[in-house]
Amino acid sequence: MRLFFHLKKLDKYIINTFFGPFLFIFSVLFFIFIVNIIWVQMSQFTGKGLTYWEIIKFLFYMSASVVQMVLPLTILLSSIMTFGDFGERYELAAMKAAGISLTRVMMPLFITVSMLSFVLFIFSNNVIPDFQRKAKNMLFNIVSSKPALNFTPGVFIDQMSGFSVKFDKITGENKQNLEGVFLHKNANSYENQQTIIAKSGRFAKAPDPNYLKLVLYNGYIYEDDIANKAYNDRLNQPNQSIKFDSLAFHIDISDIINKAIESEKITDDYRFQNYFEVNETLKKSDESNKISVTSIANQSMMNVNSYVQYLDNPNNKVKVNPEPNFTGDKLGPEKRLEVYYNAYSKLNNLRDNNKMSQEQVLEMKKFRNKVVIYQQRIFSYSVTCIIFFMIGASLGSIIRKGGMGLPVVIAIIIFIIFYVINLSVENLSWKGQLDPYLATWFPNMVLFPFGVWLTYKALTDSQLFDIEKYRTLFKPITKRFSKNKEHKRYQ
Repeated sequence: MRLFFHLKKLDKYIINTFFGPFLFIFSVLFFIFIVNIIWVQMSQFTGKGLTYWEIIKFLFYMSASVVQMVLPLTILLSSIMTFGDFGERYELAAMKAAGISLTRVMMPLFITVSMLSFVLFIFSNNVIPDFQRKAKNMLFNIVSSKPALNFTPGVFIDQMSGFSVKFDKITGENKQNLEGVFLHKNANSYENQQTIIAKSGRFAKAPDPNYLKLVLYNGYIYEDDIANKAYNDRLNQPNQSIKFDSLAFHIDISDIINKAIESEKITDDYRFQNYFEVNETLKKSDESNKISVTSIANQSMMNVNSYVQYLDNPNNKVKVNPEPNFTGDKLGPEKRLEVYYNAYSKLNNLRDNNKMSQEQVLEMKKFRNKVVIYQQRIFSYSVTCIIFFMIGASLGSIIRKGGMGLPVVIAIIIFIIFYVINLSVENLSWKGQLDPYLATWFPNMVLFPFGVWLTYKALTDSQLFDIEKYRTLFKPITKRFSKNKEHKRYQ
């Protein structure tokens, strides 16, 4: 009973030691990935009149997909640091001396990491698709929205729906006074044309915030009343001008004010679906692809048979009965040339059509591979967390070095290898050159044997990183290339 109590206390100590660096590393890596998103998307934010709250909300939606990459790397680095600290402080040796095996020491963290991997699966399956939908729609609305109003003196402004505006001068404490106002309605040739010119004016508060109110002084309204009139009547229509002392003019700016940044216009993306919804998408895609491939195959067969139909057509100038191994030797030179020319044209068309058909089939295959990779990654990254723990815990107990030095270097190297493999096979699958299921699980298939081997080495107390051991191993080779050095006193 006392031993069980001590083991339970030890489990708490191991888990608490693990979560110390885990929370710190996760925060740092999460921040780095978010900064990368900001750097990439910054050009989309400028000149759009977005509030800080809208930008923060967009980054919050984008951050969900970052967790998939940050969590496995955090587990790898935290595991190396935790067991490295245990080895460096001789705590691991003390546990072994007390009869506690390395497997028993790793067990509480293995259970903890398994729970974290399960949480990652739930998060990837339910939260990330929803956040992806919100982020993609928000980005689409930001990119497609018009820039915020920016009145520059002497420059035409065409951001307001249906109007072009220019002000010669903008003065006043709140930039409300205007001089030299030119306002033109952007109408087509069948609508009434209208232009307003005023010596001065000012911005005023409109009752409806969706409208911009201009109060203009000493100006003219030039208008052509040509709507719903015949072409000849429009040619003979005289220009109309109206002089005014003051004029209140309202311009609709609702498309700028109400940008509807979070309105969801894109809803049919497979990345907005969970694991089981993607299964239905794949079934529908396979059925659609089957119909498309059948149609393409039928079209190709029709193109192949078109030349035979040409030869067998009684309306052709050159009548030839189709026969095996036809060479055209029985025809005259002119008729033979005509038959060869038409055959060459038919074969050229057939080649071009077949090339287009192959490209269509390849595009369908590429899209399906992308959907499968997205679906399998919902589960594969959770398995990656467990594999990274096996590698990290084993390496930490072998190198017996904690802190942010050597463990960070080793973790980064392992993660880069994983990322390069992952990216390479993914690109091959996206090109249609590799099975998507194999592409998704290949990095785990490569690292899992490595993790098992490292775990075996750690359990057998292997001196894997003992430099003297490798020096002794390569000493017969290095001895051949080294010169014998005499003692200094004999020189």
